[in-house]
Amino acid sequence: MSTSQPEESRPSEERVTPDGLLHARTGTDVSPEDLVLASGKDLTPQNLEWARRKLAEEGPAALDKILP
Repeated sequence: MSTSQPEESRPSEERVTPDGLLHARTGTDVSPEDLVLASGKDLTPQNLEWARRKLAEEGPAALDKILP
C-alpha cells in the first residue's frame, strides 16, 4: 500500500502566497468594521465604538498593530 500523496495535494512552492500579498494594508481607508473584524470581535455597537475611538487616536496604524 502506497503512502505517497497525489501530486495536487502536495505542498508546492508555487502555491505559497508571497509575503507581499499577505499584508492587510492595500492603500484603502480602514473602517471601524475592518478593525473590529481584524481583532476577532463581533460587530456590535460597543465594539464599533471602540474601533472608532481607536482609529481616531491611532489612525490606520491601529490595524497594523492588530495584524501581524
